[in-house]
Order: sequence, then structure tokens, then C-alpha cells
Amino acid sequence: MPARAWQGYLSVGCCLIGGYYLVPPSGSGLMLRVVLYSLVSASATGAILIGLRRCPSPRPWLPWLLLALGQAVYAIADVIFYTAHYLFDSARFPSVADVFYLGRYPLVCVALALLIRRRTPGRDLAGLLDAGTLAVIAALLSWLFLIGPQARAQLTILVKVTTLAHPVMDLAIFAVALRLVLGQGRQSMSFFLLNVHLFAIFAADTLHGLQLLDGSYTTGNYLDAIWLAGNLALGAAALHPTVCCLDQPPRREEVQFGPVRMLALTAAGLVGPAVLLADYHRRSFGDTVATATAWAVLFLLTVLKMHRLIAEQRRLAVTDELTGLYTRRYFQSRLASEVARARRSGGDVAVLMIDVDHFKAINDRYGHPAGDRALVGIADRLRSATGAEGLLARHGGEEFALLLASAPVADLLAVCERLRCRVANRPITIAEGISVTVTVSIGAAMHPHHAGDSGELVTIADQALYRAKACGRDRSVIGRVAEAPVPHRVDGARPPGTELATALVPRRLRGAANPAPMVDFLRFAADQVDVGLSTREHSLAVARWARLLATEMGYDDDTAVQAELAGRLHDVGKIVIPPAILGKRHGLSDDEWGLLRQHPDQGAQLVGLIPGFERVAEIVRQHHERYDGTGYPARLAGTRILPEARILAVCDSWAAMRSDRPYRSALDEPAAVGELRRGRGVQYDPRVVDAFLDLHQRGRLPVNVRQRAPEFQLVVLQPPAGADGTVVEGIPGG
Repeated sequence: MPARAWQGYLSVGCCLIGGYYLVPPSGSGLMLRVVLYSLVSASATGAILIGLRRCPSPRPWLPWLLLALGQAVYAIADVIFYTAHYLFDSARFPSVADVFYLGRYPLVCVALALLIRRRTPGRDLAGLLDAGTLAVIAALLSWLFLIGPQARAQLTILVKVTTLAHPVMDLAIFAVALRLVLGQGRQSMSFFLLNVHLFAIFAADTLHGLQLLDGSYTTGNYLDAIWLAGNLALGAAALHPTVCCLDQPPRREEVQFGPVRMLALTAAGLVGPAVLLADYHRRSFGDTVATATAWAVLFLLTVLKMHRLIAEQRRLAVTDELTGLYTRRYFQSRLASEVARARRSGGDVAVLMIDVDHFKAINDRYGHPAGDRALVGIADRLRSATGAEGLLARHGGEEFALLLASAPVADLLAVCERLRCRVANRPITIAEGISVTVTVSIGAAMHPHHAGDSGELVTIADQALYRAKACGRDRSVIGRVAEAPVPHRVDGARPPGTELATALVPRRLRGAANPAPMVDFLRFAADQVDVGLSTREHSLAVARWARLLATEMGYDDDTAVQAELAGRLHDVGKIVIPPAILGKRHGLSDDEWGLLRQHPDQGAQLVGLIPGFERVAEIVRQHHERYDGTGYPARLAGTRILPEARILAVCDSWAAMRSDRPYRSALDEPAAVGELRRGRGVQYDPRVVDAFLDLHQRGRLPVNVRQRAPEFQLVVLQPPAGADGTVVEGIPGG
């Protein structure tokens, strides 16, 4: 059947309606009128069955079969009614036709309820309240002008019951139709035609009741055209191609609250006062009770709607739009309150920071919409793995955060591994026919075991997450406070403030040396070099700037983390350089320069001993290479230098220029900016210089704070202990 069969059906139906009115209502024309009217009325049933067969599986059988059955019952009633009126001139009321007319209403109500249920799988309180508001107004007007006068009329019981049953059942269908119109679902042409049918029948039935009250109704007047047009609209709705998606839920962007809906609700709210004002001018207050009751119901519906809107605004304020998880702000506020509660009660609070591995690669290869679908899939898996245990939030970008109250510290790693495995256990569909396997890295910390306040707790969990990334990703790392190798004062006393955060190594690395104490040891060694060379913090500042600059230049998180780690450890090789050379105030000899230029290689060897830090070691090795190829140790040039090393070179030079050194005083900002510009394209990558100076001009670079004077004298550095307490070989003393 052609896709435009519904248009042909409407055209033929309109011709039949025109013929119905052209046939004279006398003689043989009476029989033709009955045939034409009954044919149009019954045709809707056949159109529904034909249209339903055209739908691909699964077909929305039940709602449309009920509509077809209801229309068939309605057509039988029309045949009985118009045969009695035209052929037998019988105006008996109630008649057999009324039984069929009334039998149609329950079938239509159930069919519409099924459609609403399928179009709105969840709760749609907004649509329900708005439909209730308009239905109350319709009921009030129907009572004032139709039901009330009929109820007060002096009629027999059977006549009065039948008379009142029609408008009451019409109101029931009208209320359900309003719920369908104001609810969610696809707004298609089939949907529009179905609603034309419902409201046309309601309007014609209401006008019919009013005409019966004032005695002006005659068979064959304009109401027949409205009834027949409504029947044609039902058949066309079933024949239209969009009938197949009539029962489908909406896309997110189709849920709207338009001006027409607002105007209708506003007008409905003014009906009650208008009726009372009209009663006041007429000095007739017979229906005041009905009006006041309807107005009270409207007031209650309005209060419920306001309550729903407030609750929805609160939900939106704390909910991430894409994933449906809580927002970062809400997570932080709940974390602060949970930590405060734990302090009072002595309980535990855990924080898990969860970051998607290689997420930028998904965006770059498949596009940002695919990346959004991946985030939604990950959020769903994390939510299902979390259950009701904690509060899950989107912390920003591709990072999530989980808050667990009263979680035993012994179970924390098991929780992390459950989340990690749930995400990675099967691919996520990001586009039609495209699925990707996604992994996450997790860092966790617990109050009071790792930190005493909420901010520090997140920081330690973040540090653990960075370790998980640096150790190869797709793993869980638990932050813990442990004793790292520390120096001693000359008098043998232990210096204050020497506890460092380390990590619990994932299962796959437990057979090798634990990298965390090694990292802590090298950071400590780098800090000792900084204290001896600079008046301001050097390695910490370079690490922060390198990560910020890498992110600003569009590199992925992995590159930014590698740059940050290399910046933290880039000068660790100087620990093997004699202090007399490092602190020399005048020019170095050729031999001394040769020894100093070995520190990138020395640092790379030290960093390369840490499992998973091979690239970080190579960045450290290249951070003194120059863009024009005159640097050291390998005289690399241009893009042969790793991008992280090119970033590190600019950050390292800026930190050195802005600090006092044994051989010169710090440069002021204009002088340092000039040095970077002069080195652009010669010593430094031009893109890196431009991005760095742009960050500096916008005030985005954190200031490297003044270095605190050392509290102890460095005597000897011992190699750190491994996970099993043995000494990790290969790290020389200094």
C-alpha cells in the first residue's frame, strides 16, 4: 500500500461526507444517507486493521485493536440510530443505540491508557497535573452548562441515567486524551490525527447535549459532519506511516513545555473567578458550591505542581545533565558533611576518584557524541556496581567520584576492583555497529586513615589516581600514609613533617618491586636539590606548570600526567653532581660542564628503575635538548624531541630565571618574558612558548612560592625498601 494512502482515504471520506449532505433527506435518499453515514463510520475500523498490518514487528497490537473494536461498536450504534431516525422516524430515548454508544467509551479509555503507558514508561507528574487541571475546568463547565441542568430536569430514572452517562463518559475520554496530549512521546502526524479524532468526537457530543437541552437538535445537522470527520481522522491516523512509532517513548529533546500549553493553563486558572463573577452579576448562586469545589481542587493541583517544580529544580541543581549522576558541587558539600559527621562519631569516610583511560582517543576517533555515549555507559555501569552503597558523582570531564560512608578500610580495594571490573567487563556501544572496550583507573583514600579533612582526602585520592595512571592504567591504587626513607639530622633526631603518602600496589605488580617508595625517595632527592640551588620551589612549580601547559595545548590527560611526573623529577640526576659544582658562583670549567651535562642521563637512569616510568625517564633525559638541535645529551631537534620534554624545557627555564641561583640573581618578569621570546624557535618550541606566555598573561600560572630553609643537614640517602621490606637495588646513594 502506498505511503500516502492516508491522504487518499481522507479525500474519499470527505467526498462521501459531501455526498451525505447532498442527498435529499426524503424518499430513497433516506436509505442512501444511512448507507453513506454508516460506511464512513465503519471505514475507520477497516483502516485501523489495515494500518496495523502494515506496521513492522513488534506491532502495537492491543491499543489499536481496542480502538478498532470501539469504533466497530460505535459504527453499529450509528447504523441503529440513523436507521431508526431516517427509515422508521423513531426518536425513542433511550434506545438500543445508546447501549452501543456507551459501550464504546470503556474500550477507548483503556486503549488510550495503554498508549500513554507505553509512551511514558516512567513517571510524568507534570503531564498528569496539567491534564488534571484542564480536566477539572472541563468538568466544571460541563456541570454548569450540561450535566447540572440535565440532573435537575424532571425525567424518569432510566432517561436521566442515560442522559447523564453520555457527558460523564465524554469527560472521562477527554481527561485521558488530555493526559495523552500533555504527556511525553513522539509528536507525529499519526499522533496529531488521533487527537483530532478524540477532540472532534468530544466537541460534537457536547454540542449534541446542549442542543438536546434547548430542543434545537435535528438529525442530519452540522454535528454529523463533525462526527464523521472525527471518524475519518481516526482511520487516517492508523494508515499514516508514523502509526508504528506512536507508542514509543520520546527522545530527550522532544520533551517541551511550550507557550500554547502555558496559555491553556493560564486560561484554565481564570475560569473559576470568571464563573463566580458572572454569577455575581446574574445574582444567581445556584452553582457556587460546584465552582468553589472545582477551584479548591485547582488550588491543590497548583500547589502540587509548585512542589514538583521545586523538587525538579533541586534535582537539576545537583544532577549532571549528561550522565544523571550528582554534580561535583553536591559531592563536595556532602563530603564535607560526612567527614564532619565521622569526626563526631568516629566513623570512616572513603573517597574514590575514577578516571577513564585514553578517553581523548575516543573523542578524536569517533567524535564527541560518541564520547558522550561512552560516558553515559560508564556512568550506568558504575551506578549499577555502586548500588545504594554511596554517592556517585561526575567530578568533571571523564572523571567520576564516589563517596562511601562507614566503609571498612579493609574492603576499600575490593570496592575499587569491583567498579573497575564492571566497567571493563564488556564493550560499550558508542554508535551504530561500533563498540569500544573502556577501562578506568581508580585512586582511593579514607578518613581518618589518610587525611583529616575533606580537601586533603580528595587530594590524596587524586594522588593515588595519578599513580594508577603512571603505573599503566586500568588498576586501583589506595593512598596510605607510610614511612618513606628520610634523612636524619646530625644529632640523629628524626626531622618533623617527614611522612609521605604512598600507594598500595595493584595485584599485577606485587611480584615486582613496589614503585611507590621509589617515587617518594626520588621526589625527596629532587626536593633536596631544589633546596640547595634555589630560593623558590622549583620541581613542584615546574610539575604544576607542565601539566597545566600540556592541558592548555590540547594534549590528553596521559600526556599531561607524564609531563607533570617528569617535571617533578627532572632535576633528580643532580643528586650525583658534587655540591661544589652545583653551588659554584662563577663560570664552570669544561670538565665541570661535562659533569653537569650528565645529569639528564643520570636522572633518566634513576627514574627508569621505577616500573612503568620508562617514558617519564625519556622525558627527563630530553628536557635540556634545544629546538634547534644544539642541546644535550643527544642533540635532538624539532619534533624529534618528545612533546612533554619541549613543554618541560620552557617551564624549567622560567622557574630558573625567576629564582635566585648561586651564580646570579632572579630576573624580573619582563626580562624573563624577553628571554623566552628570544629563545622562541631556537631553544624552545614556538608553540610551547606562545601557549606558556598566553597562560602567563592571563594570570593562569601558579606562583612558585619561596623555598623553605632546610631543617636538617643532608648526610646520606639510603635506597628505599621494596614492598617486602628488601632494599630496591640500583639507586645509588648521594
